[in-house]
Amino acid sequence: MKKIIFILAMMIANYAIEAQVKTPQASPKSTLTQVVGLTTVEIVYSRPSAKGRDVFNNLVPFGKLWRTGANENTTISFSDDVVIDGKTLAKGKYAIFTTPRADNWEIVFYTSTDNWGTPETWDETKVALKTNSKPEMLGRNVESFTIGINNLDNNFAHLELAWEKTLVAIKFEVPTQKTAMASIDKALAGPTAGDYFSSAQYLFQSNGDLVKALTYVNKALDMSKDKPFYYYRLKSLIQAKQGDKKGAIETAKISLAGAEAAKNQDYVKMNKDSIAEWSKK
Repeated sequence: MKKIIFILAMMIANYAIEAQVKTPQASPKSTLTQVVGLTTVEIVYSRPSAKGRDVFNNLVPFGKLWRTGANENTTISFSDDVVIDGKTLAKGKYAIFTTPRADNWEIVFYTSTDNWGTPETWDETKVALKTNSKPEMLGRNVESFTIGINNLDNNFAHLELAWEKTLVAIKFEVPTQKTAMASIDKALAGPTAGDYFSSAQYLFQSNGDLVKALTYVNKALDMSKDKPFYYYRLKSLIQAKQGDKKGAIETAKISLAGAEAAKNQDYVKMNKDSIAEWSKK
């Protein structure tokens, strides 16, 4: 019996050791994040190495769709819409597929990003944008496949694919001026109804200045066209906390009516419970 226990213990120990063994990936994963102007671009890809092999028109055949890396799809994400060759690519996440040729590369931004390698069945409806680029010959050798974002400007940058002695660059434009002006206009226009509501909510929840909280929630209501029931709910709570039970009840009734119209049963119950509590003598 002791011998059996000993053997089992050794097997478990050996399994634990094996489970902890780590070896390097042949094509290690890489993540690149770059801000271009005010747009965040993130690329996730695996990086195969040449290891003495001829790459293009051999390891990567000319004229055939390539995963543009190794293993899982190479993906690129844009936080804003960008423009490539005069065509708009909507913000979001895309797989990058390419068809390399000696004199021209086709680059495809594909909406499905969960393939291993290239899609088993190509779906043209998932092609968000296609563009072409003429490859350049480098005066140095790039051992490991490399994707970079270079030639940074406030309004554009280049997505660069480099391997062996080949470089392919794709210019993309970002809406920096539009984004910046929208931010400036918003700031100069002053606080929104939502800003006042959030401020009032913070002061109420943090036991802050209730006079200010009431002022802010009133401003939020004044500025809001639809006057949400949850704005009135917050106002009623502030009033009750100030000791104005009568005012709190009247405000809660307005919130209750709005919640009933919106069929929000949570707020219906909360308002009814509060009205009942504040109505007690």
